[in-house]
Amino acid sequence: MIEMVFEGRKKDLGGGLEVGRILPFARRRMVGPFIFLDHMGPADFLPGQGVDVRPHPHIGLSTVTYLFQGEIRHQDNLGYDLSIRPGEVNWMTAGRGIVHSERTDPELKATGARMHGMQAWVALPNELEETDPGFWHHEGDDLPSFSDGGLWARMVAGSAFGAEAKVRTSSPMFYIHWELQPGAKTAPPAEHRERALYIAQGKVEIAGREFGEGQMVVFEPGGRPTITALTQCTLMCLGGEPVGERIIWWNLVASSQDKIDRAKADWAAWKDNPRFSLPPGDDEEYIPLPVEERPAERMS
Repeated sequence: MIEMVFEGRKKDLGGGLEVGRILPFARRRMVGPFIFLDHMGPADFLPGQGVDVRPHPHIGLSTVTYLFQGEIRHQDNLGYDLSIRPGEVNWMTAGRGIVHSERTDPELKATGARMHGMQAWVALPNELEETDPGFWHHEGDDLPSFSDGGLWARMVAGSAFGAEAKVRTSSPMFYIHWELQPGAKTAPPAEHRERALYIAQGKVEIAGREFGEGQMVVFEPGGRPTITALTQCTLMCLGGEPVGERIIWWNLVASSQDKIDRAKADWAAWKDNPRFSLPPGDDEEYIPLPVEERPAERMS
């Protein structure tokens, strides 16, 4: 029932924020359309600290930001300027190209705060790689929830178990937030081909084995292995249908090296290229194209 297990690698992003980089992993680059997954924090920011990601570009993917605690302000070159808080979803589709920043609001940064959450990238199918960029914010009834017998669940995106979030996804997928009390049981949805469980907090038992915080468990296709909470748990279950081989380089995802190379050239010359203009209100700085290029990674 279990295909493999691996742990997130710690990455220091600066400003007091450490993340666990879960996907891509050397032996498991993607799960369904999910090509990138970071566990952000938990981090206790001192006054003057916070998330401070300068404007940068994306192509060929949708980003999904979801918080357990804290707040992040999103600004993009479509003109959206919106903070995300716990229980909400920011879904940004890059398509042919978008530029955005992610920061702690200055007022919150002045006092310090706690931040804890997840960020995922979902690769777009071939026919939508060049789609128009867009941004959508969801909360409340857009994200159906369920509670029973020590289990609470929220459908963050996609569909499973007969529930569907009102998030504009581009391929069959699911993304679930589970909170389990000790002894509570659940199982991954059987209707999706690729499925994985990330343990953000706590310990669980699956098929007689124990797994803990920071681990991802990838399930074999089919079947519904029982997940039993050994402690209070925060879990993210995700997956869906594969979208095919992808290349990832820096913040760029594409089905061909040509698309990556064109985006690199356009970002290097962003001042003369409307494809990658900077966000209004956050156009004083940006992250330049990396000078020391690592080879593009193929993922499937």
